[in-house]
Amino acid sequence: MDFRRAARMAYLVVAWVFVACLLVQVFLAGMGVFVGTEKFTAHTEFGRTFGWLTLILIALAIIGRLGWRRIWLSVLVFALFVLQSVFVALRETVPVVSALHPVNGFLILWISIWLAQRATRELRNRADDDAAQPVAA
Repeated sequence: MDFRRAARMAYLVVAWVFVACLLVQVFLAGMGVFVGTEKFTAHTEFGRTFGWLTLILIALAIIGRLGWRRIWLSVLVFALFVLQSVFVALRETVPVVSALHPVNGFLILWISIWLAQRATRELRNRADDDAAQPVAA
């Protein structure tokens, strides 16, 4: 297996792990809303623990040569993830802008699911192409 193919497979795994982390984030936000505001601490802390995955996605997209669209969408996910902290910081001073935090979160989730599905589809197509190739004698 070449280095580029390994990076593409790693991108696939990291993309789906990131999506799973985002779903946990939505759950933790719900816990904060419905169980008690002190539960938002878990939401905040968990967000800080998996944000670095966005940087890994960017690096793997570049190494795997996944194309400009996926590289830039990976960069966009990173930028939107950073923007989440900005929205939280504006909570006291500009609450209307801060209210974009959940909207931005769902945008991150939507783009991330698209990236993970695209990586899955591409790897599946490559596997089908490899299986269709005749074996050299």
